[in-house]
Amino acid sequence: MEIEAISLYEPECGERELQLVNAVLQSTRWGDGPMLESFERAFAGWVGRRHAVAVGSGTLGTWIALRALGIGPGDEVVCATHSWHQVAQAITLAGATPVFADINYWTGSLSPEKAALKITPQTRAILAGNTNGHPADWRALRALADAHGVALIEDSSEALGSRYLGQTVGTFGDVSVFDFSQPSALCTGEGGMLVTDDDALVHELRYLRQRRLSDRHSVSVGSRVPLQAGMSELTAALGLAQLAGLDERLAVRKQVEVWYHQQMQSFEGVKPPYLAENVDEVHWMLYVVHLGKRFTASARAQMIDDLRAGGIEAAAYSHPLHQQHHYMEASGAIGHQRGLLRDTDRIGDRALALPLHTQMDATQVQYIVTTLKDTATNVGAGAAIYL
Repeated sequence: MEIEAISLYEPECGERELQLVNAVLQSTRWGDGPMLESFERAFAGWVGRRHAVAVGSGTLGTWIALRALGIGPGDEVVCATHSWHQVAQAITLAGATPVFADINYWTGSLSPEKAALKITPQTRAILAGNTNGHPADWRALRALADAHGVALIEDSSEALGSRYLGQTVGTFGDVSVFDFSQPSALCTGEGGMLVTDDDALVHELRYLRQRRLSDRHSVSVGSRVPLQAGMSELTAALGLAQLAGLDERLAVRKQVEVWYHQQMQSFEGVKPPYLAENVDEVHWMLYVVHLGKRFTASARAQMIDDLRAGGIEAAAYSHPLHQQHHYMEASGAIGHQRGLLRDTDRIGDRALALPLHTQMDATQVQYIVTTLKDTATNVGAGAAIYL
């Protein structure tokens, strides 16, 4: 059976996207206009927050959030090294020190218990993410942040629509960060959003994001140096169109997940997708499998090559920050000492991301899983794959 190459992610574009982008192209405002305001207002409503601030990326958004919270040189931020590392790198860009704590093995998110061990008098914030869509333990993280009087920043760059304790992700941090680059279910190519309920904080976020036309005659201009990190009207138009179809898109992606789950049962010893206590629903960013103990990072690399040879795009899910050169060389870094972040190292070596998007059908999913089973048998000498 001949099958077309299957990409890790394919954005979905329809008539709505074309109409809204074309409307901007025919207007005289390509920046800082009504489309941006509409997207911010609509996204805040969808998440359930009072305010939304559109930014150039999740990384820039996190950098702005840290600055707005007064966090910089001499300050520490506790975070995980696993997941979308570009967001955590904003801590370094802000001049603060990232303090790496281990994750919960099952959820992949920052462990509140392990994060508590890393808090010092210099700690100013905790940055935790909803890894691959699975919500972190926000009840415990909020209690930890409040107990130490530090800010709680929620990284939802990998999560849209997941729910915890009856609330949508993005509603748990003092400020929460979303990213709309691929493979987000709401994809604008680049871009992101900050959401918060804090009236004072949102004013500072907007000020630091960019100098706007409305600031031209303000006497406060120059009191702090803003970034040029806004979102264009074109990107906002695409985002607004994507948001309008997001719920339907998430439902289609859920069906793809069901096909995966059904096919994955062909692996002996496979574990069902994990949902932690108090998690109502998970919308995975990608379909990620955890390889068994016999597999190494090099074995995973061989499997990725085999899958690509079969026309399937796959990838190592994460390259943990503490294993990256910059952090391995930094003063006080732990990158050379494997084992101190035991669960992060385990998942970092064995997490394999497979395609997940709305353009997939049941036949493609069956082909992916069959090919995965073949390469797992060849590379791992029959070792089991654990989901």
